[in-house]
Amino acid sequence: MSNLRKYSDETFESIKHVNENGAEFWYARELQTVLEYTEWRNFENVIEKAKISCENSRNNVPDHFVDVNKTIAMPKSAQKDIQDYRLSRYACYLIVMNGDPRKEVVAVGQTYFAVKTRQQELVEGYDRLSEEQKRLAIRREMIAHNKSLAEAAKQAGVETDLDYAVFQNKGYQGLYGGLGAKEIHTRKGLKKSQKILDHMGSTELAANLFRATQTDEKLRRDKVKGRDAANATHYAVGKKVRQTIRELGGTMPEDLPTPEKSIGQIEREQQNTPCIPAQSRPTETDG
Repeated sequence: MSNLRKYSDETFESIKHVNENGAEFWYARELQTVLEYTEWRNFENVIEKAKISCENSRNNVPDHFVDVNKTIAMPKSAQKDIQDYRLSRYACYLIVMNGDPRKEVVAVGQTYFAVKTRQQELVEGYDRLSEEQKRLAIRREMIAHNKSLAEAAKQAGVETDLDYAVFQNKGYQGLYGGLGAKEIHTRKGLKKSQKILDHMGSTELAANLFRATQTDEKLRRDKVKGRDAANATHYAVGKKVRQTIRELGGTMPEDLPTPEKSIGQIEREQQNTPCIPAQSRPTETDG
């Protein structure tokens, strides 16, 4: 088993704290241990780089890196005061982005805090977004989660590109009442080179995001093994999401309208929009 499987979202969730106002935070000393830095001075160098990144992003450093002192027990009943920080999620994100990229746990942390930070930003500002901005935000969430889903599927035994295409198709079939990626593509009237996720409205994208995240978690939680079992899991989750939509009186995803503009068109038009910064989109195999 690779070291990467030693780490997951729970690696960082397990050291998360919540204050009296419901705000999440992490202690630097605990994060240091999780990120496998044996010496505080080395980890403090990473923190200082993160602070610089925070300042360069025009954020108030003390809001994200709060100095706190801790007292630890020493031999012979002695005590010692040590420096620590109470870190926001954004601060943790900057730390892992400035961490040692050779550490696999750092790579996992980069994905975790990047995704969670975007989710938090999305939730906090979601009501203020236009439909096009919502599509952009959820589509980018989908990119990140599809990468995580692909990793979980691979660990379950979905190894080749063809295997993964079948796996993804099963998820669509569950969610779309038997329609696979090809049928959805045809139903939307898309060209061969166009991705179906780039031609979904925010409601349809949100249903697919829920399908992807829940399948990812179930594959990992249930330690699903084998291509057939992974495919069945993806189909079952997609079907469950469809059932939930029906029970809530929602419109089935295949019946939702196809937007006039693609995600690519919106990105080109809104590349200077401050609330959703322009960024390169990583390659993905999601149809």
